[in-house]
Amino acid sequence: MKRIQRAAVIVSLIEALRAKDSWCGETNIQKACFFLQELTRVPLDLEFVLYKYGPYSFTLTDELTGMRADSILALRVRDPKYGPCYIPGALADSILERYPKTIGKSERKVVFVAERLGNKGVADLERVATALYVRKGMGAVGVKERANRINQLKPHVSLPDAHAAVREVDKMFEDAAELSEY
Repeated sequence: MKRIQRAAVIVSLIEALRAKDSWCGETNIQKACFFLQELTRVPLDLEFVLYKYGPYSFTLTDELTGMRADSILALRVRDPKYGPCYIPGALADSILERYPKTIGKSERKVVFVAERLGNKGVADLERVATALYVRKGMGAVGVKERANRINQLKPHVSLPDAHAAVREVDKMFEDAAELSEY
């Protein structure tokens, strides 16, 4: 996917997340893009590594900065205690209008991810995104094995919370199976 097409998908994702009352801070966008790419197979061509709050893409951080510089995205401070959130910028609509086919191909998947993640806070996002990261690395081995791995990688995530995150991601995989291929 070309950079400008990826920007169109990211703008559409941010709009869908905002419609579900997501804060839309960078962590929210990082995790939503990870799910969009790894769960629903939208080819964003981003590399994710396990980082402090779960899967993280340094390239995506650069992309978000570039999108701000290009007025495709903007930052807004809603509450100084929680940091800024991303909103569509002055040129967002023109990007969306320019790539209707790209947006159309990913629309159901964007909505799916926004519905599943939009209302989650940072701690919940970390748990489920790490569960997806572990599933990607280990495959769909048993719930117990994956939960133990999450707890090893993130000791602050309790085993019950890790089990719940693994089950939630497994359910997302089942539900995502009905989405058409990109």
